[in-house]
Formats: sequence, structure tokens, C-alpha cells
Amino acid sequence: CRPAPTTADRQGTASRQTGGGGRHGADRIPLSQFVDQIPAWRGRIGKTITQRQLRVGEMIKQSLSMIFIRNEAKVPNLETNTITVTEVRMSQDLKIAKAYVLPLGGKNAEETVNTLKEYSFLIRKILSQKVVMKFLPKLLFRKDESFEYAEKIENLIKQTNK
Repeated sequence: CRPAPTTADRQGTASRQTGGGGRHGADRIPLSQFVDQIPAWRGRIGKTITQRQLRVGEMIKQSLSMIFIRNEAKVPNLETNTITVTEVRMSQDLKIAKAYVLPLGGKNAEETVNTLKEYSFLIRKILSQKVVMKFLPKLLFRKDESFEYAEKIENLIKQTNK
């Protein structure tokens, strides 16, 4: 015999299972209270990265690196053999690949990324000849800021050790 639902139950609640396995009014927590306690729920909930995403991302990273080293993508006004591909992150459906790139020495990084974005169709065409996939992902180029972040953290650590 279940108790009649209360107004709090009708407005939206999250139930949690207890050791007894039953769902009773005492076991229910209002959803709004639960969401406020966990900050990660306020924004986009992150999905776990699958092995397939990692494998495909690594394959595309290696192929892009070889394309840039051999200068196979004839991008105007850009020496691609000085570009380093540090990471490629794949979307859940493997339709979008975010390639994090950095030119040698970090010089003109914004210009390089903008040029790569502009000619991504050309790079994607060359990539389609290297990688065999049912759907070749759309390439999005981003400036890799991980080295700058690591340097910042290193400087903070050095300051605290003094």
C-alpha cells in the first residue's frame, strides 16, 4: 500500500534507493535541493570518453601530423611542416574532431589557427585519402594552450618554494 503523493512529489523529486529497496515518502529528496548541492549538474554533464573516441582521435592526430610534416596540404601562405598537432578530441558520434595545434615556437599561433580554419576543407580532403572511415569528421582547429598553462603552474610552484 503506497501513501498518496504529496505536492512536493508532483513538483519533481529524485528518488534514491535505500537498503530496503522500497520507494516511500521518507526516501525522496526534492530534485531542486539535490541539483543545488552538486555544481556539475548546473552546466553540461560531461560524458565519458570511449576507447573508440581515443583510437580514432589518435589515428587522425597521426595522419594530420604526417600531412603537415610532408606539406601535402598546399595551404597558401603557411608552412605546415612547422605545425605541431598536440591532441585531437572526437565528439561522441565521431562526426567532429577538434585538433589542438601549435606552430613551432608558438609564433603567430592565432594567424596559423585562423588559416587552418579557413582551409580546413583542403586538409580534410587530403585526410580522406589517408584515413578510411565511414564518415570523415569535420575538422575544427584550436590553439593549444596547455603549454602556457603548464608554464603558469610551474611558475606558481617556483614562487611558493622561494
